Amino acid sequence: MQISKVSTKTDESEFIRAHVNINSAYPNWIRPLDKDVLGVFDPQKNKFLQQGEACRWNLKDDSGKLIGRIAAFVNKRYKNKGDKFPVGGVGFFDCIDDQQAANLLFDTAKAWLAERGMQAMDGPINIGDRDKWWGLLVEGFHPPIYNMNYNPPYYQKLFETYGFQVFYNQICWSLQVAASNQLEPKFYEYHKKFAQNPDFKARHIQKNQLSKYAEDLTIVYNKAWAKHEGNKEINKAHALKLLQSMKPVLDEKLIWFVYHKEEPVVMWINLPDINQIIKSLNGKLGLWEKLKFFLIKTFGKNSSFVGLVFGIVPEFQGSGLDYFMIVEAEKEIKKTRSYKTLELYWQGDFNPKMLNISKNLGAKQSRKMITYRYNFDRNIPFERHPILT
Repeated sequence: MQISKVSTKTDESEFIRAHVNINSAYPNWIRPLDKDVLGVFDPQKNKFLQQGEACRWNLKDDSGKLIGRIAAFVNKRYKNKGDKFPVGGVGFFDCIDDQQAANLLFDTAKAWLAERGMQAMDGPINIGDRDKWWGLLVEGFHPPIYNMNYNPPYYQKLFETYGFQVFYNQICWSLQVAASNQLEPKFYEYHKKFAQNPDFKARHIQKNQLSKYAEDLTIVYNKAWAKHEGNKEINKAHALKLLQSMKPVLDEKLIWFVYHKEEPVVMWINLPDINQIIKSLNGKLGLWEKLKFFLIKTFGKNSSFVGLVFGIVPEFQGSGLDYFMIVEAEKEIKKTRSYKTLELYWQGDFNPKMLNISKNLGAKQSRKMITYRYNFDRNIPFERHPILT
């Protein structure tokens, strides 16, 4: 076998092709956009590389056939609660069902990380936000949502045989929203309570008022999340940039706020699952693919949408006001849209409060992914991610 560092455009093309070659036999796999994968390793597009470093390798057999790939990351901003030593990351792992080949990929990444002072590696992860390319799929091999990892089932064996241990499980949820499905009775009970009070209003956004909703998003997020586990406050400019970036695929009926005396107190931000369109593009997004994307988006029927952010200010947490909002959204979505399923991004099993929110919404577990850890010094006792309280 021959392992080589990715350093040229040809190497980059092979890095993409290795993933395609190994995964294309699985009918539920959806090829990611090449630009999304390559953008991870472009310092002009990935701000995390300004204070971090990444390296990629391709693996070929003795005949020159691509049989695997891997990337390794050093990110000064990557920390988990309870970490006692510096931890690097590995990701974008693909490999044939051969433990010797997988070991060579892992060993190569481990050596590179150790040279940079790392004492453990987590994977498969991304050098970037945790809502993209994070975790190994081990249950629920359904078509992935946008920027979600998908991999053959045997990868779990390759990781665990090498010595990776479960650092935390990532639970994914789904909720049926088709016209024939009803929410649990408690949703309608709380809806009735708040619907009778004129101080409370639920509204979906309007594309021509994004500046206003950026302000509302900022207010709710900073009250609900900014002080939670070290999250930073966001400002209106950041929120507006986020909403504007969503605008090409944004559906007004999928982003909702609740107002108490015109003050925003609850938000729920969702987007159509654009992977249902991307699966037709074969990884490309040139002029023809953009036209195809537009036509499918405009005239096709998207059957699922994805929950991005949910927040409720502390004084209304546990009040049922979020149920009021969801029923208002349900009426609009069922009346005017073709969506059948809501998919939620993963939640770590170390965060029971978030898991309970999803359970209380009536969501069902749809997938399980795993973030693994491998301590380089095998004599150091392994510790899972601590439970958040």
